[in-house]
Amino acid sequence: MPLSPKSNNTVDLLPNDSHGNQLFPAFIKLNELRTLLVGAGKVGLEKITAIVNNCKGAQVTVVAKDIHPDFYELAKVNDGITIKQKDFSADDLEEIDIVFAATNDNLFNAQLKDLAHTKGLLINVADKPDLCDFYLGAVVQKGDLKIAISTNGKSPTIAKRLKEILNEGIPNELDQTLQNMSALRQNLNGDFASKVKKLNKVTERLVNPQKSFAERNIKWLIWLVAVAFIAAVGITLWETEPEFQSFLTHIDPLFYWFLGAGFVFAMIDGAIGMSYGVTSASFSLAMGLPPASASMAIHISEVMSNGIAGWMHYKMGNVNWKLFKILIIPAIVGAVLGAYILSSLEHYSAYVKPIVGVYTLFLGAVILMKAFNLKRKKNNEKIKEIGPLGFIGGFIDAAFGGGWGSIVLSSLIAGGRHPLFSLGTVKISRFFIATLSSLTFFTMLGGKYWEAVLGLIIGSALAAPIAAKVSNKISAKTIMVAVGIIVMLVSLRSVTLFILKLI
Repeated sequence: MPLSPKSNNTVDLLPNDSHGNQLFPAFIKLNELRTLLVGAGKVGLEKITAIVNNCKGAQVTVVAKDIHPDFYELAKVNDGITIKQKDFSADDLEEIDIVFAATNDNLFNAQLKDLAHTKGLLINVADKPDLCDFYLGAVVQKGDLKIAISTNGKSPTIAKRLKEILNEGIPNELDQTLQNMSALRQNLNGDFASKVKKLNKVTERLVNPQKSFAERNIKWLIWLVAVAFIAAVGITLWETEPEFQSFLTHIDPLFYWFLGAGFVFAMIDGAIGMSYGVTSASFSLAMGLPPASASMAIHISEVMSNGIAGWMHYKMGNVNWKLFKILIIPAIVGAVLGAYILSSLEHYSAYVKPIVGVYTLFLGAVILMKAFNLKRKKNNEKIKEIGPLGFIGGFIDAAFGGGWGSIVLSSLIAGGRHPLFSLGTVKISRFFIATLSSLTFFTMLGGKYWEAVLGLIIGSALAAPIAAKVSNKISAKTIMVAVGIIVMLVSLRSVTLFILKLI
């Protein structure tokens, strides 16, 4: 027999919330219960139609003095329906498990509720939520899939609209998927964990439907078309325009070196999320670029990549705007000042190089430490000196060719800030820093070493769509160890050459 609604055989797992929906969702096997429907007018017809539509084998006894003609039509096609045309009496509740009331007599409905409760029966009273032990929700059915919608009696219209949306959005073919899953479930072997993994793999297609070849590879198709177009234009110009041919043959080899370097460094940065600045700075100094020109090339090449990354973080809601407002102004001031000072010291580049070399040597060691998880214990208190941190990070980043992420991001995370929001904020800030420091460098230095600048821009742009794929194939720790060692060796070379010159 069903438990009385007043039974104490329940456990409160959640705090009582008088403002929330307290209904417990359940699906009842009416084909195994004895149902009584009191009232057989239009409302009663709605009730019994809902019952038989959801449960063809439901056993329903209908008691009413006046019977709507459609009840008899339903009884002809549903053997479980028994009609008793008479006034209700207490004896009608004998051998009954659940009760539905569909009369317009409010006093009778209240009395019927009390009588049902004395016998430990659950009751639903049409259009009277206060008298109901349970409600009938809007139902969406696709074969064996059944979804019931409840608004806690607040708005049947909303429930109806949601039913229409789900009916339209869920394909009828989903029932075939359920049948296939049932068959698969019966044939699965192994322990519970292995069965769950297999079922998850199969059902993943419901969330991520099978896409066509073009949908799966659209970005590669776009790049292939773009590269083919550029190649076709280049070949045409080479064959038809002698001036273009002469231009390409007289390009400084520096461009090609930095093209390859920009590609490799962007791949590394995409794989481990850091080190583009430090690797580019080390390489630029080794290639003979003055520190200011090297920093200019690095920052100009980073404008587009950080703009895209910042925009993506903005779209995903990963930017802490309060943190951004505190960070951005001091960071821009520091970056512009660092770019101005470094550009002013262009004539003293021979003396600035070893300083930058020592700095990149330090960052190389930091990368190695991160690779082996040799980092400080996380502080539980949030870092508060955001403005000074932004100024120092912006200044060092512009003056030494990189380090914004290494200094600011690591400090924010170590200082208790949320890693995801810190990353999004640092990335979008980096776009403005790279843009304004680049303008400062360009204003002070002009178009020096444009081959290096253009090489880094094109190389890093080509690597951007490939880096994510590669990052899944190569161990991040292996890359970080290799980068740390290479950066330290290149930096040591710069410092050693300076010391040897002094000797």
